[in-house]
Amino acid sequence: MKHFARVLPLAAALGLPLPAWAGLVLHNPDWTVELEPATLALTVTAAGEPARQLSTGVPGRKVSALRQDGQSADWRWDDGRYRWQARLNGRDLTLTLNADAPGAVDLLNQPASAMGKGLLLPLAEGSYIPAGSKLWRDFLPGFAGDGLDTSESLSLPLWGMDYGRHSLHWLLLEPFNNRLGVRAEGQGLALKLSHEFNPLNQKRPMTLLLRLADDNPLAGAQRYRQWLIDEGRYQTLADKIKAQPDTAKLIGASHVYLWGNNLLDVSDVRDWPAFLTLLRGPDPLAVKLRGRFDSEAGAALRQAGAKPDHYQQRVVMEAVNQALTAEARAGWLGKKPDWNRMAAPYLRLRALVEALFGPALRPDASRWGGGLSRKTIDALQAAGLKRLWLGADNWEGGLWQPRAVRAGVDAGYLMSSYDSYETALRPGEREDWLTAQQGESVYRQCGVTLASGKKKAGFQQSGYYTNPDCVRDTLKQRTRALHAAAGFNSWFLDAYATGMVFDDYEPGRRTGKAEMAAGYEKSMQWVADAYQLPVGSEMGNATTSRGIAFAHGMQVPVMGWGDADLQKNQQSPYFLGRWYPSEQPETFFKKVPLKRPYRDLYFGARYRLPLYQAVFHGSVITTNHWLYDNLKLSNAYADNLLAQWLYNVPPLFHLSAASLKARLPQLQCADRAFRPLHERLATQALTGFAWLNPGHTLQQTRFADGSRLTANFGTEAAVYGERTLPPQSLLAELAGQPSRLLRVADCAG
Repeated sequence: MKHFARVLPLAAALGLPLPAWAGLVLHNPDWTVELEPATLALTVTAAGEPARQLSTGVPGRKVSALRQDGQSADWRWDDGRYRWQARLNGRDLTLTLNADAPGAVDLLNQPASAMGKGLLLPLAEGSYIPAGSKLWRDFLPGFAGDGLDTSESLSLPLWGMDYGRHSLHWLLLEPFNNRLGVRAEGQGLALKLSHEFNPLNQKRPMTLLLRLADDNPLAGAQRYRQWLIDEGRYQTLADKIKAQPDTAKLIGASHVYLWGNNLLDVSDVRDWPAFLTLLRGPDPLAVKLRGRFDSEAGAALRQAGAKPDHYQQRVVMEAVNQALTAEARAGWLGKKPDWNRMAAPYLRLRALVEALFGPALRPDASRWGGGLSRKTIDALQAAGLKRLWLGADNWEGGLWQPRAVRAGVDAGYLMSSYDSYETALRPGEREDWLTAQQGESVYRQCGVTLASGKKKAGFQQSGYYTNPDCVRDTLKQRTRALHAAAGFNSWFLDAYATGMVFDDYEPGRRTGKAEMAAGYEKSMQWVADAYQLPVGSEMGNATTSRGIAFAHGMQVPVMGWGDADLQKNQQSPYFLGRWYPSEQPETFFKKVPLKRPYRDLYFGARYRLPLYQAVFHGSVITTNHWLYDNLKLSNAYADNLLAQWLYNVPPLFHLSAASLKARLPQLQCADRAFRPLHERLATQALTGFAWLNPGHTLQQTRFADGSRLTANFGTEAAVYGERTLPPQSLLAELAGQPSRLLRVADCAG
């Protein structure tokens, strides 16, 4: 491209049109950019550094109306069908593409040689992919498939390249309708970016920003954070606390899911012979309940003696709870759910149960229940846990146990429920998937329509994915009823913040992906504003993050979703477990080792990078996906805990009535370590990150107030300044406070 440069200076100075074959050279004291307009082949040269080819170019297009004026240029492709602008402004190069017609456009073809020392990729929290890594070369192309969706597959719409003394970072300021392809090339990884203009997004320009930075691996994320602020898209946690004061209860709070959200727990029965006699008796409620038992439960009830064994107790109690729930749902669930009358059947059945079975149950009915119960709340308070986010696995638990929810709120905790409006099922289909039961009209009217005219199948190919604007009225009605009946003071709206969005071609409400993302955010913000409470969601991807104060899944995302050893093969040592029993599902409570390569890819310290925290620490509080609480993965426990400390994000636990005693000490220990750090740093921006040794096992994060957290992920002691950090430990140097040493071994359980 060098031979093009000599034609440019005079023409550019005069503002004259340039030959269609001419290359462009944009230059300032920081760097030089050479760009071929027909193919977008791109070479950059930072001051004092060698030239680096960032794109070998895409198939050539016909160029016309090429002009350069100083540090900017514009041209057209294909007789004006596409219009390009290039602008060099300090350390930012922006490339903006406008389209006059639909079409797919290849934008970049980045060779493996361009990744330098390493690729900086926001896969969930963030990954550092070293050049030459066979581990990543074998994994990433398969994971990317036909291309990473830059709204859903990337937590931030950007990636970067580490060159040692400097770095380069691509920001996609239009994050929707893009695919980032990944392929192995030699010893490295090559990338290919494409964008689709369609009838729904054609008027939205595609803008790429290339940022030149020093050796800071967070520079791209920090530039993106500033762009969000400049665009008015950034909300600080402090601002959210002002708008929804209960958000302050997230600061210092460990996150806990409570399991066993039915009316009764096995431990509530004090007289089993009497309970079984009443259940076998002629009372209309007992008859109704038995009529809903399956064959296993019926056999257990018939065979149980005066002292039923543990299996019989569990099977009978689960059958009773399932039958009670079916009876309650029959009072409101149907083609047109009556949200305003939803709570009444649960209250009525609770009274009937107390009247019939009361003599056989523990006397204080307000303390009945499993994980979600006053018993649990009392135990958590007695353990000295002052700040907690407590989530029920579904909102029905709040209808059975409103007094437990109230007890949690009174204790100062955030009481939340899983809720979702993303998938709508046909009435009568899979009624156990309660959030997807939104009625006949939502099912028929709100499903996303693809360009082919077919509906978009919902989660696990069931029902339809919905348009958030279409289901918002249902969301408002149902959340109002639940808020009034159960008293939740926090809300979890699943999937709305995952960045998974669709183009909806339904006539009369044609909605592009960007508008759908805005619709998700509008719904989350509505719930936060309407009830003055903190809202959370899954993942928290940047493109769908407004309206939320917390997110589950960013620190550790879903791993190995299609791997049979994890999901299906029950003989595998890596099998995560069954979704059974309901009061303590194996998939959440069974401890297993994590299979390689996932163990190394997602928990290996040298591959982790706090890209998301560089943008959203001080705005969105993140933690693990609920599939992987702190105790789930036996061979990743230490690295997971250290990363939570280093990034200043909460631990995540699952609790049930049966596991409470065993798990409570580890929750207490996690709380003692995490809460003081988070109380100081939760509202602070994460401003720096550094590897302090060649093996990348000694790492440090820095925060806006000057605080530093330094973690030794290694199995040997490491020297840090004048100190020696023990293996698997963290030194907290909070501004204005004495330093504090945390050891994983102290919380190992």
